[in-house]
Amino acid sequence: MYSALAMAAAQQGAASSSSMIILMVVLFGVMYFVMIRPQKKKQQEEQTMRDSVQVGDEITTIGGIMGRVVTVKEDSLIIETGADRNKMKIARWAVSANNTANEKAEAERAAAKEAAEKEKKAKQEEAIAAGKAKRKKTKKKDDTFDE
Repeated sequence: MYSALAMAAAQQGAASSSSMIILMVVLFGVMYFVMIRPQKKKQQEEQTMRDSVQVGDEITTIGGIMGRVVTVKEDSLIIETGADRNKMKIARWAVSANNTANEKAEAERAAAKEAAEKEKKAKQEEAIAAGKAKRKKTKKKDDTFDE
């Protein structure tokens, strides 16, 4: 009798341990898609931005220093800051934002938005004109029946 209870308890323990393993795998999967994957994507975008810095770009460093890129080397950049054109050598990883690229992207977004608004307005005007033409046709038909 004791051996039957012991076997039942062992089977319950095995079932609960396998469900616990499944739960841990699911939890790790959720953690990956919620935390790890977005972080890797953000790091990759930052690295792409740092690699695309060119001479003449306005940048901001992680320390808040703003300047124009004068020289681009493999691991470092030389930037000019201020009206005196002081030059500073900084590490490439210290670039926080490429302001020139941000301004270009913002201008492109604004142009796309403006084009979409013009297209929407043209469609509305076309619909209004079509509605007026349709009303004229129905009005002429009504006039012919009155005679």
